[in-house]
Amino acid sequence: MSRRNASHGRTGRPPVTSRAEILEAARRLIDRDGWEKLSIRRLAAELGIGTMTLYHHVRDKEDLLLLLITEYADQVPQPDLPGEPRDRIVATATLIHDALAAWPWAAEVLTADGFVGRLGESVWMVETIVAGAIDHGCTPEQAVHVFRHIWYYTVGEILVRAHSAQRPADAGRPTDGDPLFSGLDTSRMPRLVAIGDRWRTLAAQDTYPQGLRALVDGLLAQAASAAPGETASAERGE
Repeated sequence: MSRRNASHGRTGRPPVTSRAEILEAARRLIDRDGWEKLSIRRLAAELGIGTMTLYHHVRDKEDLLLLLITEYADQVPQPDLPGEPRDRIVATATLIHDALAAWPWAAEVLTADGFVGRLGESVWMVETIVAGAIDHGCTPEQAVHVFRHIWYYTVGEILVRAHSAQRPADAGRPTDGDPLFSGLDTSRMPRLVAIGDRWRTLAAQDTYPQGLRALVDGLLAQAASAAPGETASAERGE
């Protein structure tokens, strides 16, 4: 297939062969329509090239998403981290949070099982957290669990905020000026009704740093207090 035919007859622009141009166009589509609607066919149309031409650069949508996220992760600077293992874990988790908060769709993609493990050298942040937990005294198995809990907390916080911000206003939904839980029975749920007028303000506060520190401290303390027999049983899922 000639390049002229591959571009569906378009003229006036050179064929796209650069990975940078492909990824830039993919980011443009994601920003405009969301990552779920990204496809090789739509990306080829955006670039003005044939679908088969694009397949010379990416295997499929998953490969494209992996390239996008890997490129983004590679751009995250590796700062000087604290020497204390606990502080190193907190600092690295915060780095992951801040990076994904700017690209919440990537957090959603990375929730797919096994996707994180395909990021190549970009998983240095995962290595840093696991190593920090081991340096603190965790077994390798405990260190993996520490990372997993931090990861779930971090991704969950990002996705809840992102989805809440994107949720369209519904006619049947209370407006921002209306207190939440106002329709509940006060005698059965007095605490929620009482706090309803402040719920949105409190929920909008950024409490991730405090929650992260409490989570890390709790996980490390739990690992340290586990008896050898209990640790082995827990790691076997007993």
